[in-house]
Amino acid sequence: MNASSPLPATAAPAPLPRRPIRDLPDELISQIAAGEVVERPASVVRELVDNALDSGATAITVRLLAGGVRLISVEDDGCGIPQDELPVALRRHATSKITNLHDLETVATMGFRGEALAAIASVSETALLSRPQAQASAFLLDARSGEIRPAARSHGTTVEVKELFFSTPARRKFLKSDATELAHCVEAVRRHALARPDVGFAIWHEGKLLEQWRATFVPGAGQAQDALARRLADVLGEDFVAQSVAVLHRAGPVTVTGRAGLPDAARARADHQYCYVNGRFVRDKVLTHAARSAYEDVLHGQKQPVYALYVEIDPARVDVNVHPTKIEVRFRDSREVHQAVRHAVENALAAPRAAALAPSFVAASALPESDSDRKPSEPFTRKAQAAIKFEERPGHKVSDLQALWQPTPSAAPTATPAQGVAEPPPRDWATPAPPAAEEPAWPLGRAVAQIHGVYILAENAQGMVVVDMHAAHERIVYERLKAQVDSGARIASQPLLIPATFAATAQEVATAEECAEVLATLGLEVVPFSPKTLAVRAVPTSLAQGDAVELARSVLAELAAHDATTVVQRARNEILATMACHGAVRANRKLTLDEMNALLRQMETTDRSDQCNHGRPTWRQLTMKELDALFLRGR
Repeated sequence: MNASSPLPATAAPAPLPRRPIRDLPDELISQIAAGEVVERPASVVRELVDNALDSGATAITVRLLAGGVRLISVEDDGCGIPQDELPVALRRHATSKITNLHDLETVATMGFRGEALAAIASVSETALLSRPQAQASAFLLDARSGEIRPAARSHGTTVEVKELFFSTPARRKFLKSDATELAHCVEAVRRHALARPDVGFAIWHEGKLLEQWRATFVPGAGQAQDALARRLADVLGEDFVAQSVAVLHRAGPVTVTGRAGLPDAARARADHQYCYVNGRFVRDKVLTHAARSAYEDVLHGQKQPVYALYVEIDPARVDVNVHPTKIEVRFRDSREVHQAVRHAVENALAAPRAAALAPSFVAASALPESDSDRKPSEPFTRKAQAAIKFEERPGHKVSDLQALWQPTPSAAPTATPAQGVAEPPPRDWATPAPPAAEEPAWPLGRAVAQIHGVYILAENAQGMVVVDMHAAHERIVYERLKAQVDSGARIASQPLLIPATFAATAQEVATAEECAEVLATLGLEVVPFSPKTLAVRAVPTSLAQGDAVELARSVLAELAAHDATTVVQRARNEILATMACHGAVRANRKLTLDEMNALLRQMETTDRSDQCNHGRPTWRQLTMKELDALFLRGR
């Protein structure tokens, strides 16, 4: 190679001359700290609103220019800062919230590090205006010059941050458009607003009011849960509250409240998932996984649930001093928190939504008619079959799994092959129907027909209910199987005539030996055949036709990677779901009206019966208003 040719790109760089170790200047230290604390304008908004809440404010106003790049102003009506403490407030690690190690280990305030104001002042033009209630006038501190002068203001504090990152132009180049930064600032305030319904918030941008959320809770007046629901409706919309259920669960030292969205309200993105620990918004894998696992049985595909969950726990049992922005936490016992959150959401979602239709029967019957051809003076009369007496009518109930596979007695109503609809007994509609006894409030109503052996049509006070009979019965069987296993029964297993052997890793062999009892609970028998070979001798009866080796490998991998209890429950549920799918009534199976009504009654009392095991809906309600709109009635 020619000596004058350039060195290849892979050549080692020349060693740098050694530099002495020395202390960094305070300004550079603050700018380094700002790199951790101040990521974008929304970071400043979050820190300043934290301080405002810690001051006891009941009203907070945020004013922005250029998405927060040109100006961020946060005003509050809190306790204020005395004149002699204003310069101290801008020093690094100066705070009024902790004084010793015990305070640090039991932090109950939003902020505690004492870094935010100093870091913000190092990369912007900051001014601090404050007045305590007992002080005669307010005082304004300019962070750049250190000058303090009297100013006019009522009690409270105003922090103004202008020209963010003016002293670090390179940082400013990484900011996004004004609209994007504004959206992040609004989201930061929204997260605070969801946790504090007792505080009013207002956001102004370029002199225009963007958002305003008035306080919905006054201590000593009204219920906190009602106030939280109103705040959630104000911030996230009425649809969020309408399509969610209340969460209230206490397990030992952990209390979980909030609202969990229904499976039908799931979104493609995880942008409506809010978790709070002692009032602080956090992103925690334990909480996220617990909430997601609670939706495993009811959520379809890769959709993301929506929820706002509030975890209350002794501050000594959670460490918030693990991240500069305090958005991550570490629990002393993460398992107890995981179980509490999971059970809280599971229990909230378990109640069938059909039960909510029952109280509206009376109100629905009193609604005004939607078409002029209905006589106003006549009450709503349902043209339906007489009340069915299950003990006197032939046919089988859905609760008898084996009976569903038996031929239907000839005395039962038959389905016409051309339409595939089970017809009720003929009746002379010219004569008025005899007065019927008072009917029970059945939320899903009475079955009137079956369509193509797949769907059941039922009539209730609201209108028409369409039920996917296979999906509904699959959920019923699945919940029954889970109850049986929870009571101590094991999953039935079937021995293999010829054990299936496979080459196993050392970890798989160790897991098989350590978790033999767990595997037996799942209906699996996996034993060492040689030091490097495992043999599958038995598999769950419902999966006898599957690949025994692949099943064993997947279960062993789960057991090795996760807690045995969680793996057992997940694997057990997957096996039971497969068993339920095979045991549920199939499509094109003609059901009698007795069987259809029995299925509806069981749906009304079965947990999580609104979705099948795969997360698909089992029934849909069409109201009279929706039916009238389809046919343009009343127009």
